[in-house]
Amino acid sequence: MSLRMVEMVVQEAAGADLAALSEELRVLGLWREQLQDQQILLRLLVPSEKAEAVIQELETRFQTSPGFRLVIFEVQATLPRPEVEGPDKDKEDRKREEAEPKDPLRITCAELVQKLSSGAVVNRVFLVTVVLSTVVATIGLIRDNVAVIIGAMVIAPLLGPNMTLAMATTLGDPKLARSALRVNATGLLLALLLAVLIGVAVPVDPSVREIASRTEVGLSDVALALAAGSAGALAFTTGLSAAVVGVMVAVALLPPLATVGLLLGSGHPRLAVGALLLTLTNIVCVNLAGVATFLWQRVNPRHWWEADRAKRMVRVSGAIWLALLALLVALILAARY
Repeated sequence: MSLRMVEMVVQEAAGADLAALSEELRVLGLWREQLQDQQILLRLLVPSEKAEAVIQELETRFQTSPGFRLVIFEVQATLPRPEVEGPDKDKEDRKREEAEPKDPLRITCAELVQKLSSGAVVNRVFLVTVVLSTVVATIGLIRDNVAVIIGAMVIAPLLGPNMTLAMATTLGDPKLARSALRVNATGLLLALLLAVLIGVAVPVDPSVREIASRTEVGLSDVALALAAGSAGALAFTTGLSAAVVGVMVAVALLPPLATVGLLLGSGHPRLAVGALLLTLTNIVCVNLAGVATFLWQRVNPRHWWEADRAKRMVRVSGAIWLALLALLVALILAARY
């Protein structure tokens, strides 16, 4: 059983009815510690799938309390192990739980926002990883070496910004969306310019299989990019390691972009157009699938007054992504026939 420890600091007077609250929220454990200035520290042990509901309830009840602070920790292990409720569970409790909506199988929105918003910043680490992954990818493409290309994918610098953009769209956060767009544009432009310079400096054979395969776009590439975007969103929402999924997303983003730069730098602009079409298709599909997966995972704004803005932003961005995808698919089909 995956667990979360929720720590909350509130005024002592505000936490007077905690025993009844813990029973209502059905937490696995509740501990209380006296602090200074008439404040108390509460620790609640909850199953991960119930953490979202617990956090929303606590925030609703206590956010106006002076000094309110809520912190979430992932629990690696606890002893004794939490008891699994058996068949003797109270029938009324069973009926009540069956009537309640099922909890989403994901980490809390607060954790998701914290994790992804850190990827919407242009810093030295991001720039270096873009440079390193582009260099490795271009070497793999020129040498027609799949293993080297996969090595570039493991770095996956474009995974975070694209998933951040999809999440910002789902939550209706325009400020975070602008930051994600800025980081995306910076990473894509830097990778493209570096690949062009490498294409100018190093002989490039456009007939090499790994390069030639990325100058032609098919509907299977659209399916691959949609699957990559969905897999990336699932990795973040479920708290799994993004390293393996980063490889899949990088398949759809970095190698085609590096191919565009190599072909432009080596004097093959017509072939570069095909690789550019593949790159744009992949960017659109990854973000469209990411938004759809976040919605399916019930990633919603925390406050009701943000819900309408989020719905509008999803509708507008969804229409734009779908229109772009339809245009790109039409170009793909026109190029094939």
